[in-house]
Amino acid sequence: MAIAKAERLMNLALCLLGTRRPLTKRELRGSIEAYLQTDTANDEAFNRMFERDKDDLRELGLIIETVEGVDGEVGYLARRDSNRLPPITLDAEEAAALGLAAKVWQQARLAGAASGALQKLRAAGMPVAEDPYDTPGHSALEPRIPVHESAFEPLMLACRDRRPVVFDYRKANAARPEQRQVEPWTLECWRGHWYLAGWDRERTAERVFRLSRITGRVRLRSGAFTAEVPDHVTVRETVESWAGETANGTARIRLRSGHGYPLRAKALSTRADGDGWDELEIPYGHGLDAWLVEFGPDVVVLAPEELRADVVDRLRAVAKG
Repeated sequence: MAIAKAERLMNLALCLLGTRRPLTKRELRGSIEAYLQTDTANDEAFNRMFERDKDDLRELGLIIETVEGVDGEVGYLARRDSNRLPPITLDAEEAAALGLAAKVWQQARLAGAASGALQKLRAAGMPVAEDPYDTPGHSALEPRIPVHESAFEPLMLACRDRRPVVFDYRKANAARPEQRQVEPWTLECWRGHWYLAGWDRERTAERVFRLSRITGRVRLRSGAFTAEVPDHVTVRETVESWAGETANGTARIRLRSGHGYPLRAKALSTRADGDGWDELEIPYGHGLDAWLVEFGPDVVVLAPEELRADVVDRLRAVAKG
């Protein structure tokens, strides 16, 4: 029924936009198939349907004029100049931003929508470049936001629509995943990994979840949020802290030569330790133990002792499966 009504409204709008003179209800009734299917003997039913359709089109923004003819019969039309959107103008910076935004999402399912939007703008005469700073064979700006996790799209929609979600989550030091009920706030990308910040209902506290550790399907739930959503700055700081970006101390590690370049980039000091190893002093904050585990046998924690113990515990949990 919804599809039939949408088709009927579309046909009515095309008729009103395509005519050069006002069309009477009688003419419209004879031109639109959905109206032809109404009982020809029941004018009252047709009139109610037509008036509803006309009101719906006006609600959608179509400007429909009512014109009385010389014979006193009322006609309807929608002038194209009255229903045309104002011209879209973009300066060089705006055009560049649109082109770069489309490139950012090329690895996600948003790529089709971004590409389609650019094509429509170009078709309308907008000079939107993929990269206005392009030189043959090179591009000055090549932004990338990799999105490989299947949980990204449903979580993005849940953040947008303020919908609670349920998913299974495996912590780095856990052998099995646990179910989490979360009110999602926002998604943030740090060091090439996506994180979800939100309110954990069971723990009644804000938490951050790494998308790559979400197992199975993300299920949307109905109902309103129970916790207040903080502003973006607060959420970003939470993600930054739980991702290990906020350091409140330093740690000493041994790192195998030729490995761990992300760690080397953050090192406060580096010195050769012999036998193919280097000793590094790096910032130490929440989440560093989970990051160090990812480097496996190429990293040995020297200090502090609590960080070393946390890394050992995580490695043992991984070994147990």
